[in-house]
Amino acid sequence: MSTANDAKNPVITDLCQLVYLSHITSTGLSNASTLNDIAEISIKNNNIDNITGILCYGNGYFLQCVEGTEQVLTNLKNRLLVDERHKDLTILDFSVIAERRFSGWSLRSITLERWMVNEPKLKSFMPFKPDLWEADECQQFLDILQSYYDEEVRSGDTDSQPIKYSTLGITLGKVVGQHQAFFLIQAILGGLIVLALLWLIL
Repeated sequence: MSTANDAKNPVITDLCQLVYLSHITSTGLSNASTLNDIAEISIKNNNIDNITGILCYGNGYFLQCVEGTEQVLTNLKNRLLVDERHKDLTILDFSVIAERRFSGWSLRSITLERWMVNEPKLKSFMPFKPDLWEADECQQFLDILQSYYDEEVRSGDTDSQPIKYSTLGITLGKVVGQHQAFFLIQAILGGLIVLALLWLIL
């Protein structure tokens, strides 16, 4: 619990942090503007619920850190569990915090691959596979993102527009490209099955 003093009426708030990991689904991959759509809707809802945080996408993974009251984060978690754009949601942390890391971001979206190449501190996290991280590595990654946020605060550029269609399109293209052989084999097998069925019918 944390106490926010408002003149004569101190208010007790249960400020919490929710950090989760998930994988993008074929539904998410089928729409090149998935991350942009998520951010656009989330920013509107998060402003209403006073949720702040960051959403990272890379290598087929979502990693999100959001901050707010326990109740609003619980409600958010329940909505995330039924979102068909991702799967295998794993809660990495849901705990009380003393203050927000990203108080000026209703939700900031970052596509990681190209950004991480240009950020020396993040190169050690490539390729982006957060499900293989130790607990302290997740904390280190969030610390780096918080440093990035602090720099944005100094420059006066917080809570800028969510990631754009073309950037996510490049990223999703990369993910699909990495699985081209799998898709090709599936297509060939599908064709053989169709031919076998036709042969049996005829």
